Amino acid sequence: MSLIEQAAKRLEQLRQAGVELPDDNLAQSPAQRAQTIATAPDPYATPIVRSPLAADEKKPASSTSKRIELNLEAISAAGLLVPQATRSQLADEFRVIKRPLIANAMGKGSEPLPNGNLIMVTSALPGEGKSFTAINLAISIAMELDNTVMLVDADVARPSVLNMLGLPPAAGLLDVVAKNSVDISGVLLRTNIEKLSILPSGMQHPRATELLASDAMVRLLEDMASRYNDRIIIFDSPPLLLTTESRALATHMGQIVIVVNAENTAQAAVKQAVDAIEACPVKMMVLNQARQAATDGYGYGYGYGYGYGDDK
Repeated sequence: MSLIEQAAKRLEQLRQAGVELPDDNLAQSPAQRAQTIATAPDPYATPIVRSPLAADEKKPASSTSKRIELNLEAISAAGLLVPQATRSQLADEFRVIKRPLIANAMGKGSEPLPNGNLIMVTSALPGEGKSFTAINLAISIAMELDNTVMLVDADVARPSVLNMLGLPPAAGLLDVVAKNSVDISGVLLRTNIEKLSILPSGMQHPRATELLASDAMVRLLEDMASRYNDRIIIFDSPPLLLTTESRALATHMGQIVIVVNAENTAQAAVKQAVDAIEACPVKMMVLNQARQAATDGYGYGYGYGYGYGDDK
């Protein structure tokens, strides 16, 4: 079929489809006009256009999270738990501590527990070892075969998780809540401990307490708790008796771990701290730096206990 015949056939198709050719074609020579018509797009062909929004929605959150390398040797030298130290005294102690928490988080406790996978680690006063406990608990749970864990630095007034792990300050929790967002993928830190990710506290904000008590925070917590059914989320929160942030956060937790410095924290302070979180269904108490019968002096030893409702 000659070029003129191809052009005539295509011209008829264009006319039937209601397509008008530009007037400039009238000034072209017959050969040029035939070439224009012959190479015109097929009006019956449907172009495939990929929606950028649909592509973003299908992209897994982890693909945009930043990956960081923890210096495991330095962490171990600082007295923190590392996955390689599976038979150390510290590892064994945290196996005992984490077991009832995991059971409650996964719905295997004595009764169903709303938000059981949201676990807040706090203390009555500063310096009792809550951040040390929160980090070790998160790493210990990350060593489980069936669970992943997110460690959230919710001590927005005095964040210490990143510093204890040898990491620089970074955007995090407050930045997401301030934007009224539930998307943490841009600030979540994936680590070289396979099942451990970290959500920093973020940039300091003058209305941090209000942000933690806001509807935006509630939506974020609900999304974090329900997005993955194998995820346990550990919150390192401020001391209960010094700030109001931890009390605002406690109202959304399924479980709370109170760290008590052995023979150093007054019983009255512990009781006041427990009373401040009365609404939480499960409260576990971890005794930090308890005297070890088999050693001289004090070490990072732990005792524990937990109860439901009013049973303390």
